[in-house]
Amino acid sequence: MDVNQTIVKILEDVGVKHVFGGSGQVNASMLLALRDSKQIKTVIIRNEQAASFMACGYTMFNPKNLGVCFATGGPGAFNLFSGLAVALSDSLPVLAITGYTSMGQRGKGALNESTGLNRTPDSHKMFQATTKKSYIIERAEDTCDILEDALNTALGGRPGPVHIHIPKDITTAEVPNFRPIKINIEPVRASESTLKSAAELLADSIRSGKKMLALIGYGCIRSEVKQELLELIDTFQIPFVQTMDAKGLLPENHPLCLGVFGTSGDEAANAYFKEAEVVLAMGNSFAQNATFAFNPDLYKGKKLIHINIDPVEINKVYPADVAVVSDVKLALQVINAYLMAMHLTAQKPVLPEGRYYLNAPHADASRIFPGDLVRLLSQNLPEDAIVMGDAGSHMLWLSCYLQLNKNQRYQNPGSFGPMACHTNGCIGVKCANPDKLVIAGVGDGCYQMAGFELMTAVQYNIPVIWIIFNNSEFNIIKKFLLGMYGDQAYMQFDNPDYVKYAESCGAKGYRVEKLEEFLPALQDAIALNKPCLIDVLVDSEVYPPSNLGRV
Repeated sequence: MDVNQTIVKILEDVGVKHVFGGSGQVNASMLLALRDSKQIKTVIIRNEQAASFMACGYTMFNPKNLGVCFATGGPGAFNLFSGLAVALSDSLPVLAITGYTSMGQRGKGALNESTGLNRTPDSHKMFQATTKKSYIIERAEDTCDILEDALNTALGGRPGPVHIHIPKDITTAEVPNFRPIKINIEPVRASESTLKSAAELLADSIRSGKKMLALIGYGCIRSEVKQELLELIDTFQIPFVQTMDAKGLLPENHPLCLGVFGTSGDEAANAYFKEAEVVLAMGNSFAQNATFAFNPDLYKGKKLIHINIDPVEINKVYPADVAVVSDVKLALQVINAYLMAMHLTAQKPVLPEGRYYLNAPHADASRIFPGDLVRLLSQNLPEDAIVMGDAGSHMLWLSCYLQLNKNQRYQNPGSFGPMACHTNGCIGVKCANPDKLVIAGVGDGCYQMAGFELMTAVQYNIPVIWIIFNNSEFNIIKKFLLGMYGDQAYMQFDNPDYVKYAESCGAKGYRVEKLEEFLPALQDAIALNKPCLIDVLVDSEVYPPSNLGRV
């Protein structure tokens, strides 16, 4: 086997079913090896940036999946950076493979050269800055060793992206020493003494009737810790809130759920947090929107137990009274066992009112109030559905007004947060979850940035539904400018006819101008089971709820 065939065989062996990438001169021969795979479906995109976002989506709700994207060298490779930055900040195991200049041509200004020699950009340094590790395969016999190290690095500890350069002359070189690679991931476990300290602090708080709060972050989704969380919360009557990134992991109609915590969080979640004396934070990194812009006094007077797989996250923003560096699932299994053995009697907490925006009055506007749109979506969302919110005000409307009770998931772009991330990432999510409904809630600005991948979805019959919040402006940035300066500029833009656009791509398009038109369009799109756009005219003079500075 040559290097290309070896890589494809290794990807097959570790269970990869989809890869996402673009064609180019330097990596063209790899396409032949992918074509011959009986297991891997190759999705060729319109722009390589989309491939990196799709690779993120492929593993976002499927922790055992390895996301894979590829591109030619130079400009194609550079288009992958946004998605790899997302994977790095959001703990997503992604492998990026790109072409590279052959040894004998380096420094001569070869086509697409990015070696860093003689005024060429240095892609290796750039990938080192946006991944856990970047490699160059210089000898065919190193292929299996490098792939083994790369995949163990991507999947080990706190997951993240890795990258491999393959020089053009190496891609078809024979691999004389092929061997199956070994995935040997050591679980991240805290010491027994640390876990006992966490359990004792929780036990003392339960005995003394202190106000306790569980703060659930996205790491809990990656850890697949739902059952352990419910055991802890139900047994010891601990109220809980979820960050936007963890919304839906536990049902939001649970009697102890106070909703989403943070800048655009539920009133009850923020109010109860203010009174809480002990906070058990699990799988979160205290992002800006979950800390009210890093309010330095947020945890003043509270005891904080922080569980995170990455030691870098501990004490990064707030000092922990008990710091637990561990996979959340493994930590909770031990903590729950300690607590159960103590035979504690828990008191039923008194919870505040105003738990959800679902019952908030709608605005009186000439266009559709976005909250009403999301409420209607929430009421008609099938079991196990996944909703992706792209960057912008629509993301916050979705976070506030969706209520997820049927093993549904919601995800917004994380801390890196590029626009169009989920406009395209949803395609990868659907590839990984073919039996689940996948909906992308996107702004018209996001969609115009990268919506041409609709052609990709049509070509490969990937049935995603895009709901476009059409207000002809960058709504959340306009709010920021008006709030800061009482003025705004360059916020408005024109939209195309999305119905005609969808039809020209071979997809189905819908235009929704009145709220009562939305549900029939949604139901038809779900039944159709093909790529669909639903263009919804929403009010541009309303803004998502914000509690900045109120906690």
